[in-house]
Amino acid sequence: MFGRKHLQAFKQDEQPSQNSHLVTALPAILVVFGYGWLFGEKIFAAWAHDYVWAFGFGIVLQYFAIAPMRNLGFASGMKAAVKADFASLSSWQIGMYGLMAVAHFWLFPEVFGVDLEAKMPEFWFVMQFAMIAGFLTAYPVNWWLIASGVKERM
Repeated sequence: MFGRKHLQAFKQDEQPSQNSHLVTALPAILVVFGYGWLFGEKIFAAWAHDYVWAFGFGIVLQYFAIAPMRNLGFASGMKAAVKADFASLSSWQIGMYGLMAVAHFWLFPEVFGVDLEAKMPEFWFVMQFAMIAGFLTAYPVNWWLIASGVKERM
């Protein structure tokens, strides 16, 4: 599934489009998350990588918030945590990734004439607005999850 041809893409540009500690230390990890065989752009593989790690971490946090409040066992607590985190995280990422996609694929290359890269201060400036967009798309979903009893009030 993964071979030399998939790793060849890194010879031209060793810097990934998106930064995380693992992606910076081991950019070839993006191949596992689809770069070269599923996605033509590194940013999509980086987003897949980030989503998987955030989902795993979020499940752990949700479990330790939900299970003790409801006196759930491990299996029931994990099921409740997955239900709570999937909708919440997915709605957040729609807003955040959506705004970053606009900046990455249109605003910076078309309007400013430069590629937006994680090593640029402008990337992190735009990321602040992307996080606000994530909050705005996640707020109604989290409100609904709490109102329907899927998530607990804190």
